[in-house]
Amino acid sequence: MDLSVVIVTWNGRPLLERFLPSVLATDYPALEVVVADNASEDGTAAWLAETYPDVVVVRHAENGLFAKGNNDAVPSASGDVLCFLNNDVEVPPGWLTPLVAALDDPEVVAVQPKLLQHGDRTRFEYAGASGGFLDAFGYPFTRGRIFDALEPDIGQYDDARDVFWATGAALVVRREAFESAGGFDESFGMHMEEIDLCWRLQLAGFRIRSVPSSVVYHYGGWSLKSESFRKAYLNHRNQLAMLLKNLSLLRLAWVLPLRILLTLGTLPLGVIKQDWKQPAAFLGGLAWICVRPLHIIERRAEAQRARRISDKILATRMHPGSIALQYFLRGKKTATELLQTGPGG
Repeated sequence: MDLSVVIVTWNGRPLLERFLPSVLATDYPALEVVVADNASEDGTAAWLAETYPDVVVVRHAENGLFAKGNNDAVPSASGDVLCFLNNDVEVPPGWLTPLVAALDDPEVVAVQPKLLQHGDRTRFEYAGASGGFLDAFGYPFTRGRIFDALEPDIGQYDDARDVFWATGAALVVRREAFESAGGFDESFGMHMEEIDLCWRLQLAGFRIRSVPSSVVYHYGGWSLKSESFRKAYLNHRNQLAMLLKNLSLLRLAWVLPLRILLTLGTLPLGVIKQDWKQPAAFLGGLAWICVRPLHIIERRAEAQRARRISDKILATRMHPGSIALQYFLRGKKTATELLQTGPGG
């Protein structure tokens, strides 16, 4: 299958200089590389045109962040398969072959490789590790990372398997499925947009897989630092929006209140530590949701129109309880322990 690697960048020329050569050295036989320049001010587009004339450069008039930047670049890509790749990912030559092979199963529409840290290749990387999951309340975790705890990679997650979501740092997806799902939700901007997309793809009856025989190395933290208030705000906001869009009304009626209560229960810790970032980020995200009811209703209607499977089925693909309770109260610090935990949180 013809494949287009789509890389969004904003003032990221130093990263492209460092990591783009590895992408261009990929040994996949039918490969196109598309770089979407989100109105960079560092001469990225001109440098690409001069240095790598075979790269398709899409110049955006403004910075549409990750979601819109990728969506607007897709019409310029020719591949039947799309790979959305961060501009700070180093790849080995054969990384794409096992990922595309996983798409031979017609029910599988999106896959990811194993992500390790670029600076420490013995440890999983935060953004995706070896495949993503959600708990019953919409908190994401990965095989290799629970909250901020990153595991060493000792081969414990080397099995290819279905996951709930695949990382946007290196996401391979069938173009037809991506376009029929409406692409990334541009109102998310950045963060959680790939989880939302994978959720909608599953509502339509498809499956998502992790293929750890493909390994890539993610630098991470260029766009937003881990301690950034904006990152915390976007995470809280977009997680709430994701629940409102994708859950059935019956499940939403009990999940959303409990999710809000769980989050509110953690806010006193921020007050005690005199760290107002998380409380302010959550309340800001909640306020964004509350003042945009029509927007949420429209996005929800779009997601629910595509539904082909029930939440009862989707629930079997999630951790049945709360990862917060498991992590902080029961000391379960790894995905291995969480994924072996039965119902009851």
